Amino acid sequence: MALSGAKTVKAVGSSPGPSVAVRAAIPIAVAVIVWLLPPIWGLQAGAMHMIGLFLGTILGLILQPLPQGAVVILGVALTAITGTLSIGDSLSGFANTTVWLIVSAFLFARGFIKTGLGRRISYIMIRAFGKSTLGLAYAIAASDLVIAPATPSNTARAGGILFPIVRSLAASFGSEPGPTARKAGAFLMLTEYQVNLVTSAMFLTSVAPAPLVAELARKNFDVNVTWIGWAAAAVVPGLVALALIPYLLYRLYPPEVSTSPDAPRMAARELESMGPMSRGEKAMLGVFLLTLVLWATGQWNHLHETAVALAGVALLIVLGVVNWKDVLGESGGWDALIWFGGLVAMANGLSKWGVIGALADNVKLALGDAGSWMLVLFLVVLLYVYLHYFIASMTAHVTAFFVPLAAVAIALGAPAYLVTIALGVFSSLNASLTHYGTGPAPIYFGAGYVDQTTWWKFGFLLSVVNLIVWVGLGGLWWKVLGLW
Repeated sequence: MALSGAKTVKAVGSSPGPSVAVRAAIPIAVAVIVWLLPPIWGLQAGAMHMIGLFLGTILGLILQPLPQGAVVILGVALTAITGTLSIGDSLSGFANTTVWLIVSAFLFARGFIKTGLGRRISYIMIRAFGKSTLGLAYAIAASDLVIAPATPSNTARAGGILFPIVRSLAASFGSEPGPTARKAGAFLMLTEYQVNLVTSAMFLTSVAPAPLVAELARKNFDVNVTWIGWAAAAVVPGLVALALIPYLLYRLYPPEVSTSPDAPRMAARELESMGPMSRGEKAMLGVFLLTLVLWATGQWNHLHETAVALAGVALLIVLGVVNWKDVLGESGGWDALIWFGGLVAMANGLSKWGVIGALADNVKLALGDAGSWMLVLFLVVLLYVYLHYFIASMTAHVTAFFVPLAAVAIALGAPAYLVTIALGVFSSLNASLTHYGTGPAPIYFGAGYVDQTTWWKFGFLLSVVNLIVWVGLGGLWWKVLGLW
């Protein structure tokens, strides 16, 4: 499965983009120019070299003249070849615990898909709650929520597991792209895409950029966000958003068919054809639940969450849920190891050369007394969200904007943990805006049920809804948790 947010997707129906040569020349030119600039902020020449290589890598991720893993490994190699970092520092990211947490989660996702447990959970939800079109939307959302903690690729979850189900349900209404799209298909496609972004925001292991945020915050701002800490912060605004979004779309973009008597029957037929839970499904479910329990009780059992995840993967192999060929074939996980580990190493290099501290100090000095840190944080969140109109990659967005914008808010008094959570959840929610904002976007938009104007209109509307829910209600919940 493609890695969520990690792939720059050309908008459907758009004109051809720049040639590969141009897309390669731009990041190289930027890296060289910054490399040759005289030092600023009292930094050393090596710091400018690190900035140049880092900016070139970011632009490479955005423009993608090469696959993202190749872009990052090139950047890592250049940090070592040029002597900007030692070879040990250049490779340090690949030993990072968060990197291996995300790789483990990809292997869990492989088990969900291989055993069919993800499909079974979805069909059980639809059979139970899918008697109306709105109930069907909630059933799909609930399915997404249940499997989200174990699928760090929202493309795998929304595209690989749920899209075929949503497409079949639309067809069961006689709803196809074109004149019959509004019967049910358009509503279901738009709803699942938007709720998938909410479930992606709710767990540290439900979308790839989330652990990148956590790791960047740990290295640059000494903030330690655990799996349970992230989930606790996101549970209240996340559940409210999941309850609100299908209802709002149902009222503002209603399906022509409000009841769905065939959906539960279709789900029942699918479950019957699947037969009883297989041994593999039972083992997958048992290991998944055990892992969640150990993560949730980490403050008492003192087990590192990555150690728990690796033990879960080992148990899946021992029980035969996945085999070693499955492990080797999980290209998304190993791709994540390369790009994620490489970016972590390069971000560590920025910190080692004093770039982040100098940035924060100079921003604080330039802005002086900017008033309430709450206002500053709100403006930072707004900027962070709407910059995603220009980015077709969650990973590139986090890499480019998280550290500098977080540094601004923290330098002006916002609590570092609060800033991390706020920007962390909006690293997924910002993809609501366009039909190219993350991996599932071109899948659901490309199905042909929703036109671009409608997609963008509701994308902007729901971005405002998410700001109200997550900043407003979420802010109050974070106060209860003591985050500020």
